[in-house]
Amino acid sequence: MNKKLMAVAVAGALAAPAAVMAQSTVQMYGSVYMEYSFVNQGRSANGLSDAANVDFLQAPGSNIGFRGEEKLGGGMSAWFQCESSADFRGTNGDGFCTRNSAIGFTGGFGNAFIGIWDTPFKRTIGNVGARDTGIFGSAGPLAGNSTSTSDGASAGVFKRRQRNAINYDSPMFGGFQVMAAVSSTNSSTGVTATAANAKPRIFSLAGAYKAGPLDLAVGYEQHSKAYAAGGDEDGYHVSAAYTLPMGLKLGIVFTQQEADVTAASTAEVKAYQIGAEWRISGPHNLHFGYTVADDMKGTVGAAMGSRPTVTAASDTGAKMWQIRYVHDLSKRTWIGAGYVHLKADNSSNYTLGGLTAAANGNGGKDRAFAINMNHRF
Repeated sequence: MNKKLMAVAVAGALAAPAAVMAQSTVQMYGSVYMEYSFVNQGRSANGLSDAANVDFLQAPGSNIGFRGEEKLGGGMSAWFQCESSADFRGTNGDGFCTRNSAIGFTGGFGNAFIGIWDTPFKRTIGNVGARDTGIFGSAGPLAGNSTSTSDGASAGVFKRRQRNAINYDSPMFGGFQVMAAVSSTNSSTGVTATAANAKPRIFSLAGAYKAGPLDLAVGYEQHSKAYAAGGDEDGYHVSAAYTLPMGLKLGIVFTQQEADVTAASTAEVKAYQIGAEWRISGPHNLHFGYTVADDMKGTVGAAMGSRPTVTAASDTGAKMWQIRYVHDLSKRTWIGAGYVHLKADNSSNYTLGGLTAAANGNGGKDRAFAINMNHRF
């Protein structure tokens, strides 16, 4: 009899998790990206000695995550996602759930969720022909950088994965969707109410339209109390892409960002990017991107975050172009090789993604040849 009772107990214990799993689904996913480049940092335009030429290994964007969903009835579901960096080099030791991670509800009303997530501005800004980060990354000249941020931190960065964010995505209406996000003011607990930047907050709003080969998007973002004196900064973008029947995707994006650094000091920058991604035939693809950051405008001596300081000489812009060949090994794996060239003006501190600006001073040229590989699972 005891043996029979034991068998029933074991069967019940094994059946309980199965019953839970029947009500919800959990999936593991991720991607591994490797980039190995040979970089000539050139001679600094301001007369400093040559920076070292290096071979450079990066893994930007590599990630591993878990996500699950439970059907609650009436067309509504609860969901979660926990995504973390997966740096196979062992260099980036970011912890658990440090990339796009959230918990939320989705249904006919749309999708509402809270966590750390790419802002609507970042999710909709065009990037045809270039990567976001890494040696082929265009986020620096185009949007001031791309990184995870907190409220009141990383002034000048407009491609943000925002911590402590409250998000809402509308349903799709004939190909059109609206996205909005606002951050909490977690950083305000350690300051006085009279401080100039007592309650920094991020507001991000975007609209996107996709129908067949056409993609259109606009985005606006404000970083209130982004500077010590209490000044705000804001930016917008207009993006468009179109895929021709021959497999050629063309894209363009224009963005403008400006900051009230102090009551008497302002900074502003405009940037644009044009790009093309051509599926030539079979597994053969060719990508091209051209990115331009105009000179900083505003009050001489003012700076928007890590972007160049405004100068009277208007020599703070940069131009970057790149070309890459991408070979699809399968639907989930590709390899590639390419060349990228960035020319920075004399007082500009832009560099290729991942390189340290101080190593080369301001201005000069960065040139790199790189091979890369990406696998999704």
